[in-house]
Amino acid sequence: MIEEQATVVAIDKDNVTVTSLIKSACGGCQQVDNCGSGQVAKAFPQKKLSLTLKSSLALELGDNVVLGLNESALLQSAWQVYLWPILGLLMASWFGQWLVINTILPHEIFAIILGVLGGFGGFSLAKRQQIKSATCAKLAPKIIRRENQNIMITEITD
Repeated sequence: MIEEQATVVAIDKDNVTVTSLIKSACGGCQQVDNCGSGQVAKAFPQKKLSLTLKSSLALELGDNVVLGLNESALLQSAWQVYLWPILGLLMASWFGQWLVINTILPHEIFAIILGVLGGFGGFSLAKRQQIKSATCAKLAPKIIRRENQNIMITEITD
């Protein structure tokens, strides 16, 4: 499970709106002061991402929560999005080249066009798989738990 911290900013019955800072990939190492990319990352303000999620937890405004995203669903989605178009391109290109070699197609441009159409077909297949409601539900972030809050301790003296 991939986890990210967020803060509750609005509550409407079961719908909870949370915000999380979008962290720059550059700026977390020890060389941030000596690196040009680190200086550029420091120059731009950090952006906030807001999400409205359903939650049955008893939350209050300002609570820190942990959001979770299913790793296996994310990896499966990435596999589909990258692999299907490449496979479509390669298979259609191979088939087009085979047709040119066997003089069924008169010119290589037709093999190239067939390869592009195969890539587009793979892209369409991946897109169709990604918009299924089951896939979307698996990729939706969920509020896992409420972060531990510090307890105010008041010293009682007699």
